[in-house]
Amino acid sequence: MSTKRDYYEILGVSKGAAADEIKKAYRKVAMQFHPDRNPGDKEAEEKFKEAAEAYEVLSDADKKAKYDRYGHAAFGPGTGGFGGGGASNMEDIFSQFGDIFGDDLFGNFFGGGGRGQGGGGRRATGQRGSNLRVKIKLTLEEIDKCVTKNIKVKKYVG
Repeated sequence: MSTKRDYYEILGVSKGAAADEIKKAYRKVAMQFHPDRNPGDKEAEEKFKEAAEAYEVLSDADKKAKYDRYGHAAFGPGTGGFGGGGASNMEDIFSQFGDIFGDDLFGNFFGGGGRGQGGGGRRATGQRGSNLRVKIKLTLEEIDKCVTKNIKVKKYVG
């Protein structure tokens, strides 16, 4: 079993790095090893995943504190953490980019593929709308069974 590299080393920051420094370092590493920039390069893909896992921990104050205290053991099997696997798939990794790079840069630079895009489609052109807030009543039983509910959203022209 291979040993995991230190998250600070992966991102190239010191242990006392501020949140904005961690974010900036992650952007740099993610851009460098992004699969679209390195097609077919498995080593680059692994480094990209490794950086995403490091950022996921170091960008969250609670996870960072646990990591600083216990290292990788804080997120091992049975701790409710990563289970040693890091981000589960590429879509999980890509879902972070909208928050980090901004939706516009993410859509333009990576050709879409962000949240709600199915992982690879192009971003629809047009005017951006406001956020929607929807209240849906669920029973505890429905929540327990992870029920899926469909909603209809109608375009308001006014």
